[in-house]
Amino acid sequence: MASAPLKCCINPSILSADFVNLEAELARISNADAVHVDVMDNHFVPNLTIGLPVVERLQKVTPVPLDAHLMISDVDRWAPQFADAGVSSVTFHVEASDAPIKLARELRARGAKAGMALRPATPVEPYLDMLSEVDMLLIMTVEPGFGGQAFLDVMLPKIRRARAAIDGSGVDVAIQVDGGITEETITRAAEAGANVFVAGSAVYGKPSPAAAIESLRTNGQLAFTPAAATQ
Repeated sequence: MASAPLKCCINPSILSADFVNLEAELARISNADAVHVDVMDNHFVPNLTIGLPVVERLQKVTPVPLDAHLMISDVDRWAPQFADAGVSSVTFHVEASDAPIKLARELRARGAKAGMALRPATPVEPYLDMLSEVDMLLIMTVEPGFGGQAFLDVMLPKIRRARAAIDGSGVDVAIQVDGGITEETITRAAEAGANVFVAGSAVYGKPSPAAAIESLRTNGQLAFTPAAATQ
């Protein structure tokens, strides 16, 4: 059976936004599919951003769904609380979880989509049997921790293998990529099989973030050739 056509989704990262007025920055990307919220604790990654109280407030004012990316230690304890805050999607790193299947099921039970993230050096193969337990697989295309890094092309084969496994299993799992996404790199990532794209400076670094979103979405969608969508 042929796979359904992929839809290109753009989730801007507020890591590149003006933190003085995040509500206004969210309003500038109201045409996005979701907003990517990077939560870092300076333990799992060498950076410190925002925590649960700020995410709870963002959830009350956002015009689009929140996609929380937890780059934190002790994620099994904290992730369910982000689901309870009402965010649409909670993504945890398998490297930080002692019981990823249990955690994914708990997130879903609390009303959030469950996302599973892999650092660049983490192979996807050990986690393919978990695909039915999650709604999204996040393949990091930079080392997590800081925005503005260059896209790692060596991740493209990993994306292709993940897409082949998802299509082969028949599960409905999105492939998100995060790191170095631009109007040029989104094409390569989409051709490899990704369909959800986190973009920071490529959106907030433009005069019109809304126009940047539309441009990225068009480039990504055009890359979904039949060959790329059914690998």
